[in-house]
Amino acid sequence: MKSVLIANRGEIAVRVARACKDHGLKSIAVYSDEDKNALHVQFADEAFALNGITGAQTYLNIPKIIEIAKKSEADAVHPGYGFLSENADFAEAVIAAELIWIGPPPAAIRALGDKVSARKIAAKVGAPQVAGTSDPVDSADEVITFAKEHGLPVAIKAAHGGGGRGLKVARSIEEIPELFASAVREAISGFGRGECFVERYLDKPRHVETQVLVDKHGNAMVVSTRDCSLQRRHQKLVEEAPAPFLSNAQNAELYRSSKAIMKEAGYVGAGTCEFLVGIDGTISFLEVNTRLQVEHPVSEEVAGIDLVREQFRIAMGEKIKNEDPIVRGHSIEFRINGEDPGRSFLPAPGTITKWQAPSGPGVRVDAGFTTGDVIGGNFDSLLAKLIVTGATRAEAISRAKRALAEFQVEGLATALPFHRAIVEDPAFAKDFKVYTSYIETEFKNEIPMFQGGASGAANATKPEIFLAEVNGKRFEVVLHPNESKHKRHRAKGGVTGIVTGDALTSPMQGTVVKIAVSEGDLVEVGDLIFVLEAMKMEQPLTAHKAGKITDISANIGETITSGSKLCNILDN
Repeated sequence: MKSVLIANRGEIAVRVARACKDHGLKSIAVYSDEDKNALHVQFADEAFALNGITGAQTYLNIPKIIEIAKKSEADAVHPGYGFLSENADFAEAVIAAELIWIGPPPAAIRALGDKVSARKIAAKVGAPQVAGTSDPVDSADEVITFAKEHGLPVAIKAAHGGGGRGLKVARSIEEIPELFASAVREAISGFGRGECFVERYLDKPRHVETQVLVDKHGNAMVVSTRDCSLQRRHQKLVEEAPAPFLSNAQNAELYRSSKAIMKEAGYVGAGTCEFLVGIDGTISFLEVNTRLQVEHPVSEEVAGIDLVREQFRIAMGEKIKNEDPIVRGHSIEFRINGEDPGRSFLPAPGTITKWQAPSGPGVRVDAGFTTGDVIGGNFDSLLAKLIVTGATRAEAISRAKRALAEFQVEGLATALPFHRAIVEDPAFAKDFKVYTSYIETEFKNEIPMFQGGASGAANATKPEIFLAEVNGKRFEVVLHPNESKHKRHRAKGGVTGIVTGDALTSPMQGTVVKIAVSEGDLVEVGDLIFVLEAMKMEQPLTAHKAGKITDISANIGETITSGSKLCNILDN
């Protein structure tokens, strides 16, 4: 293996390109039209155009990626996470093209990527789990039947995918039909398949997982446990390793179950087994992610292992140690997403006008973007990851406070204000009483809405970049004039709300995926009016007042800007 095509973008593509350099491999990037100047393109040794804007046209387009892999004379393909990383058809296409697939066998991806099949494997090896359907459900009525038999709340989950997309928690029978429909839509949008299953939902659970490595010779190790309980909309925001405040017996069961599940599935490579841990200590198997996780750096920091280079070694048939590494210290990761915690973490596309990352002892930043980059709504909201490590959890938190204060991003809303608040929250920093819905239910969110904050950096003189593509391969020429003519689109920011009198306006840039009302309908406060999608997540918009729907000004499939009026609700 001499060269690796990285079938991804953003910070993970940068991360893999760096690992390639460390391992003596050539890195080959691919990019959408909007990513021509992205960091991952600059970090790679070569870059090729995917010729498109949307995920379907670019990073999800298997034929295009295979064609570029052949054209670039790549030896191997690394899928990163998201996009095609858990797509067995893609893995098969890579192998059929006589390229090295840096990931698990297609059969293991299918067996574990399908959450229903994964539950059956977990049951076979005796891993603990709550009640759930043995097969995908076909309708909301089946979910209702399950809920009446096993009780509420229930979780409706996309059978193919992860990252919290296609996951809805129903706490009443009445909301099941809409949540089921939303889960199916998100599953189709994010993963191309809409099958969903249902299981009993543990109230106030912790989310605990294991990082596993398995080689082609049957050797397996758990690198570390991780806790990922701080989530919004069932998507992780803060992760740490090792998972704190678990008993020796719980740790032993997590390690045993994880290795047994992976071996039973014929797994090879890096993967993650996820579990929920109830208030009473009950452990329940959740799913397996058949790829590298966003939060993998915290395991690397406490185990002293480069997981991407281990993926390279395993793909080349090398052996790993058949023993678990000794975990030293404590590491915490903070996801720096482009979203506004002052507005319930709404996605916030925009232009980065200032990017000042922290540094110093125990501080690592894995970033995919920098000053001047335009963050659109077509892809995930993750901009960077701040990883802080200390000898103890207390030291890591103290160091995190300093690093978060140093981290400055302007031009668009980010999750930084939330992170600065959560490290001061005793429920997280001291008592560890957080759980997967803590942010929505108990966190005292006094974070103000984003109001702008653009600096002069956007107007600074920058070099002129001319791009040329020969046979789809990217080349760039940089000129340094006295004043650059290069201009970037700047997205609107600082929306103060979603209501103005009678008008219901959009709180974000997004695409309309559902209109739940018609002209003349009578609605009550809280009734669903629209559903928007941005950065691969759905956001329901509800009525701010009772009245009659008039002047609907948006259509399904239409992309709207933040602040756009969607309809009026007139007093009846």
